[in-house]
Amino acid sequence: MKRKWYDYLWIGELAYWILGFCNILFAWLGMLFFCIPLFLAIFGGNKAYCNRYCGRGQLLGLVGRKLSRNVPPPKFLRSGWFRYGFLTFFMVMFGLMLRSTWMVFTGAPLRQTITLLWVFKLPWQWADVSMAAPWMAQFAFGFFSVMMTSTILGFLTMVLFRPRSWCVYCPMGTMTQGICRLRRRKEDTEDGREGKEDRGTA
Repeated sequence: MKRKWYDYLWIGELAYWILGFCNILFAWLGMLFFCIPLFLAIFGGNKAYCNRYCGRGQLLGLVGRKLSRNVPPPKFLRSGWFRYGFLTFFMVMFGLMLRSTWMVFTGAPLRQTITLLWVFKLPWQWADVSMAAPWMAQFAFGFFSVMMTSTILGFLTMVLFRPRSWCVYCPMGTMTQGICRLRRRKEDTEDGREGKEDRGTA
């Protein structure tokens, strides 16, 4: 089967990590991985990004062909309580990252560290961020930490279970699924209202 252009978006995922390690400020590009799925879910009402355009999912699928045990993930990973709980936890961590950015914006010193799995802090003093405002650099460090943590979790579940097991509980996937459900519920409500109005005028 002939490949489409979006079948190669895993290259963009690799490029993001290469650029981020070369200069932490490239971590800002990761906002595309957050905004595009939300845009497609809000205005398109679908999970096209997860199903077609997610470079991380493609990369996990490719690497998982060799490294994955290829066994079904545990059922709790698919459960609503875990997926929405994990999304909530991730959003709290994201909020704390924004708080750190705000503190640097208001005068606090820049902390040049990458935090893995919300616990392990890696010094990153070698990064040259002199060309950007301190708060922009702080956001980059925090955002790169979030991206790296989620990627590590993705690779861990890839090895332990199926290649794209991360997609089962990915916070962005959970969020876009929730948005799509709300859109469908709203559309069904509007269709039902219009149906009643049509019957009333008949």
